[in-house]
Amino acid sequence: MISMQNNLLIYTPLITPRITYIFKLILGDLLGLSFGFTSDPSLYQNYTGPVLCYDVQPLRRKEEIFIMSAGLLTEKSISSHQFGFIDFEDSRAFYAVYGKSADIPFDLFSAAFYLVSRYEEYLPHMRDEHNRFSASSSMASQQGFLRVPVVNKWALALGKLLENKFAGIRIQPTTYRFIPTIDIDAAWAYRNKGGMRIFGGYLKDVLTGNFSEIKMRTRVLLGRQNDPFDTYDLMYKLHSAHGLKPWFFILFADYGLNDKNIPVNNADFQTLVKALADYAHIGIHPGYVSNDHPEILKKEINQLSGVLKREITASRQHFLKLNLPYTYRQLLDQDIQMDFTMGFAAEPGFRAGICTPFFWYDLEAEVATSLRVYPFALMEGTLRDYMNLDADEALKTIQQIVDEVKKVGGTFISLWHNESLSDQKRWKGWVRVYEQMLELAAAK
Repeated sequence: MISMQNNLLIYTPLITPRITYIFKLILGDLLGLSFGFTSDPSLYQNYTGPVLCYDVQPLRRKEEIFIMSAGLLTEKSISSHQFGFIDFEDSRAFYAVYGKSADIPFDLFSAAFYLVSRYEEYLPHMRDEHNRFSASSSMASQQGFLRVPVVNKWALALGKLLENKFAGIRIQPTTYRFIPTIDIDAAWAYRNKGGMRIFGGYLKDVLTGNFSEIKMRTRVLLGRQNDPFDTYDLMYKLHSAHGLKPWFFILFADYGLNDKNIPVNNADFQTLVKALADYAHIGIHPGYVSNDHPEILKKEINQLSGVLKREITASRQHFLKLNLPYTYRQLLDQDIQMDFTMGFAAEPGFRAGICTPFFWYDLEAEVATSLRVYPFALMEGTLRDYMNLDADEALKTIQQIVDEVKKVGGTFISLWHNESLSDQKRWKGWVRVYEQMLELAAAK
């Protein structure tokens, strides 16, 4: 006997790091339950409180919740798996089991671990032009459940089952939150670029015959017109109206082919970063080449930290470049505690199948880490550039995603850029989209 009373006791023959990790996420983080493990059948049989058996066959039958194990969580290797897919809770599930005594028709713990650990990203796969794992390669996209936070849904289904089975069980699920995030790839369109880049911009405009661009560039540089990327006052107004404290991720890299922000030693740029830090959270937006060069990542973090006179603990990769496990290991080496890269560029939805922050599990090392992953659900560039949606179509997609997150008490994280609020050129009309997204997402 053990004295846990109404605490949930879980029997499993082998308590592995994978089991410990995913049970803590599902039962502890998502359902707010206290629980313990045992691999002693007699201890489990004599326990008088609520029990859950995770094995290939039940131990107590009617007096327990039985989740049949599919085997993934007791493996120590990374290998391809054959999945049995089923329909469950108006979506898809996998690792189907066929034991009549199973209380849920699939191994939800294995399925959740497969998604959250990003198991499929460790297997051979095609990469896109930026060496990224693409949305089209993901099981969730191929099976049509990318826009559903299935891990959260499965957890709530298990919680309901536990409450119905055991009178002493009361789950405490997560509550809905909204975190707006902004990436600053280019603080200004024309200002503070330096003489050579300004000259190069004019030369390009002349060679392409883009005289309207020449006119706008000149008016901005002469102070007669606001820089189109200078949307910071607007963002402050919009966020403050809803009581929101956003995250800004600042590209603080040296100039390069894919890194074209303002020089990091520019006084106006540093003043802007300090001003943003007065009302928002600030994180690093590691430059494109830093993904393959840890020394460059360290330099960029130190430079931003030096300007703000504070430690930098959060990041989002530029171009969403995420190569597991290397990217996250590099971030941990630089004492980054939170990362907001988990999402796809080409499709909205839930890359890891979850809409709640979670700790990253290093699948190669078989260890849960201290890096907390904040998965974002959609990026405005996805809606506008990859999907070619107009403003009204984009809002319908945003509404669908927000509704899904609210249903499960998750955290909705949006990704925008300062330039997309310029209300000019390709972003004409998208200020309205952002305003309405804030209204939808901020409403409880």
